[in-house]
Amino acid sequence: MKVSDALESRMSCRAFLPDPVSEATIRQILQLARRAPSGGNLQPWFVDALTGAPLAALVERIRALVPEYPLGYPSEYPVYPSPLGEPYRTRRYQNGEDLYAAIGVPRSDRPARLRQYARNFAGFDAPVMLFISIDRSMGSAQWADLGMFMQSIMLLAREFGLHTCPQESWSGWYCEVTEAVALPAQRMLFSGIALGHKDESAPINRLRTPRAELAEFASFRGFG
Repeated sequence: MKVSDALESRMSCRAFLPDPVSEATIRQILQLARRAPSGGNLQPWFVDALTGAPLAALVERIRALVPEYPLGYPSEYPVYPSPLGEPYRTRRYQNGEDLYAAIGVPRSDRPARLRQYARNFAGFDAPVMLFISIDRSMGSAQWADLGMFMQSIMLLAREFGLHTCPQESWSGWYCEVTEAVALPAQRMLFSGIALGHKDESAPINRLRTPRAELAEFASFRGFG
């Protein structure tokens, strides 16, 4: 698969099939993803992979807490700036509207929206969850390295015929994830990545979020 094809076909999958993904496949993906760039070659990433009974136990534990904490606990880091300026606020709002429209949930139906949001905490039924963490001593530049590593994982997943969904929402359950994977105190949970086979029949997986035109974010000078 060409890189361009992997980029075009990558999407945030929100409905997975139960088909298992082998440990050998996960190891291959991570073995290749470690070639992601990082400043000073620090390689400031850590991955904890869960499947089977350990993942099911984590999902069940969080499911019991969701009625009281439907959005999870406050994250250890701000997921978005506050206030969120334009055009970012509009993009985020539209993303939410498009997502719920894809499954026929109106803005007025808050209980249905919360039920859909809670599916984040089951990894949208993905058979594998990757939990990405970073040493607490690292700064914003190393967090950028973390993003490049995650992108590498997600593009490689496409090469293996798999789909993913990066989920910062898991940062709201950092206590539960920390216990489930025995995360050392010096490491902070950044995100989860749900990984598995896409359910092609699920309406929510037909959503394709728009992208800004090139002229909105790029300028060119000095070219012939």
